[in-house]
Amino acid sequence: MSVSMMSSASASSSSSASSPPSTPSRYENQKRRDWNTFGQYLRNHRPPLSLSRCSGAHVLEFLRYLDQFGKTKVHTHLCPFFGHPNPPAPCPCPLRQAWGSLDALIGRLRAAFEENGGKPEANPFGARAVRLYLREVRDSQAKARGISYEKKKRKRPPQPQPQPPPSNGDDSVVLRQA
Repeated sequence: MSVSMMSSASASSSSSASSPPSTPSRYENQKRRDWNTFGQYLRNHRPPLSLSRCSGAHVLEFLRYLDQFGKTKVHTHLCPFFGHPNPPAPCPCPLRQAWGSLDALIGRLRAAFEENGGKPEANPFGARAVRLYLREVRDSQAKARGISYEKKKRKRPPQPQPQPPPSNGDDSVVLRQA
């Protein structure tokens, strides 16, 4: 066996030995499931939609469709428990998807869209209408539960104070003559 054949044989065996089959992370598995669910939604849409024709409006339609499987009680304005974080009794208010779940879902679908060949500038999950819808859901759910989402102000780290140049102990000024 020649030296070049031995080195290529050892390189191929070491590369396969050094990279064991990796298992996808929980996030990657969830992203794949979400992407498959959205793809199924597009196929079942009447008329069926291709991903290239999908818009922010279709994403909003999908999010509203998901509301029927929600587990978060969102009190209506007419409910006596509107604005109470812990209502003392049951009420007939609807169950919806929680804002945090929708926000995370959109983040995963936005990433999956680009990983599956979509162009970032054409990503329907990043559409302005979707961002506004998520903000509206967050605010309405917060009001219904009596929770305020105040925008947190970022604390800026303290700026270091400029230090004077080190002194040699002699504070007198020396002028040079040329």
